[in-house]
Amino acid sequence: MRTWLRVLLIAWLAISASLGLARENVAVDWVLLADLPVEARHTLKLIKQDGPFPYSRDGLTFGNYEKRLPLRQRGYYREYTVKTPGSRNRGARRIVAGQQAEFYYTADHYRSFQRIRE
Repeated sequence: MRTWLRVLLIAWLAISASLGLARENVAVDWVLLADLPVEARHTLKLIKQDGPFPYSRDGLTFGNYEKRLPLRQRGYYREYTVKTPGSRNRGARRIVAGQQAEFYYTADHYRSFQRIRE
């Protein structure tokens, strides 16, 4: 019985590892900077000049819990609000910045991302 459990454990670990690798190579569409809303271009400019940011939550860690961006260590990604005209709150639009100067735009509150090409 112990051998059977060992084989099961090894198989489970192998399957888990292969699924993790698949998530590491997440495919994200690209979007040209010029095609983003003017508010997103403004937010990106603020990010690059290190603020000042209009929302207190700007610059906080983005957890990537949905795993729609490539997996990285906690703290690798930071999120910033993209103002949504007519919205009473922060709205759904964000730019997520990685430590390697890559930027991702989401218009639907993390359901989908586009990597920004400048």
